Amino acid sequence: MITNDYPLAHDAPNRSGVSWAAIFAGAASAAALSLILVVLGAGLGFAATSPWANEGASAKALGISTIIWLLLTQILASGFGGYIAGRLRVKWANLHGDEVYFRDTAHGFLAWAVATLVTAMLVLGTAGSLASAGAQAGAAAGAATATAAASNNSDPMGYFVDTLFRSEGPAPVSDDAANAVASRILARAVVQGGNLVPEDRTYLAQLVAQRTRLTLPEAEARVDQVFAQVQQAKLEAKQAADTAAKVAAWTALWTFVALLCGAFFASLAALYGGRRRDRVIWLETDTVGYVARNPATPVR
Repeated sequence: MITNDYPLAHDAPNRSGVSWAAIFAGAASAAALSLILVVLGAGLGFAATSPWANEGASAKALGISTIIWLLLTQILASGFGGYIAGRLRVKWANLHGDEVYFRDTAHGFLAWAVATLVTAMLVLGTAGSLASAGAQAGAAAGAATATAAASNNSDPMGYFVDTLFRSEGPAPVSDDAANAVASRILARAVVQGGNLVPEDRTYLAQLVAQRTRLTLPEAEARVDQVFAQVQQAKLEAKQAADTAAKVAAWTALWTFVALLCGAFFASLAALYGGRRRDRVIWLETDTVGYVARNPATPVR
C-alpha cells in the first residue's frame, strides 16, 4: 500500500500559495527583535551623550551612529523574521523550482510588510499620545502668553495707525503702550527684509531717549544695537530652520534606504529558510526503530 502525506497533483492548484501562519510568525519575530534593538540603541545613545559642554559624543557622531544602527536593526530584524516565515511555511509539492523561489520571496516580503505596518502604527500611536500630553501640559503656559502675543500680532494695521498719529516727538504714554509701539516698529522692519526706515529709526530713538533720559545720539546707538540683535536672532532662526529641514530630509532618505534593505534581506532570508525547510528529513517509526526518509518519497 502506498501512502503519501501530501495532496495529489490535481489538488495542488486549488491550495493557497500563502502560509499566513508562517508570515504572522515571522512578522511577530521581526517586530519583537526590532523593538529589542531599538531599545538597546536608545540606551547606547543616552549613554554616549552628556548634558555638559564638550563632553560625550558630538551631534555628527550620534547622527552617523543612529543611521548605522537603523540599518543594522532593519537588516537583522527583517532577516530573522523572513527566515522564520520561510522555515515555517508549508511544503509545496509538485511545484516548479521558480515558483517555489517566488513564493518564498513573497513570504519574506509579506512578513516584513506586516511587521513594518505594525511597528509604524505603534510608533504613530505613541507619538500621538506624547504630542497630546505635551499639548495639554503646555496649554496653561501658552494661555499666559497668548494675550500678549495677540495684542502685538492680531492687529496688522497697528503700525500704520501708530504712524497716523505721530507728532514731532513721542507723546508721554505708559510703559506698556511704548513697548507696544516699539514692538510694532521692530516687527515691521523685520517683515520688510530687515531694513529700519529713517523715520522709524528717528521716532524710536526719540521714544527711547524720552523714557531712558539718554541723549538722542545715545538713544540712536541703542536702537541700532538692539535692531542688530533682532537681525541676528532672525538669521539664527533661519539657520536653525534650514538645519532642521536638512536633518528631516536626510532622516527620511536614510529611513527609506533602511526599509529597502529590510525588505531585501527579509526576502533573501525567507528564500534561505525555505530551502532549509525543503531539505528536512522526516523520521518515521516502524517495528525496528526510526527510519529516515525523504518527504517526497512515498512509503510502500
